[in-house]
Amino acid sequence: MKTVSICFVCLGNICRSPTAEGVMRQLVGEAKLAERILVDSAGTGDWHIGEPPDERAQQAAARRGFDLAALRGRQIAAADFERFDLLIAMDDKNVAGLRQVCPPAQRDKIRLLMEFVPESDSRWGGAREVADPYFGGAEGFEQVLDQCEAACRGLIAALRPQLLA
Repeated sequence: MKTVSICFVCLGNICRSPTAEGVMRQLVGEAKLAERILVDSAGTGDWHIGEPPDERAQQAAARRGFDLAALRGRQIAAADFERFDLLIAMDDKNVAGLRQVCPPAQRDKIRLLMEFVPESDSRWGGAREVADPYFGGAEGFEQVLDQCEAACRGLIAALRPQLLA
């Protein structure tokens, strides 16, 4: 049975990447692919190791039925490039951070989350990045959820053929 392991990555691992992890876990479960798609998240920085996701992220996610409470911040490690098939960054700054610690032979595993939004979803107008909501208001956390839901659905659709081959 083929499996794919994915690590979502943002700066501190308390807003965007745990939101993407929570959304993806639920969507993978709904798609009956939980045994085939393994999901985690991490940050490029070390400021929030061991901390739960930002309370605003948890509240916004809970309103949509996503549970982030059990997740804890951790920092990306060199071993993650062996452990995961895909390391999916929230923005270009996170891609640069990943490339700094990534063995050269593993660089093709690094992708941007918004690459997976289907072209038919025109809401995002070709947006490349998931904007960091940390210093903004509640609407930023809602936008992160919107982007994560669209991109994670697209990611599952992209992975499905190789998992079922």
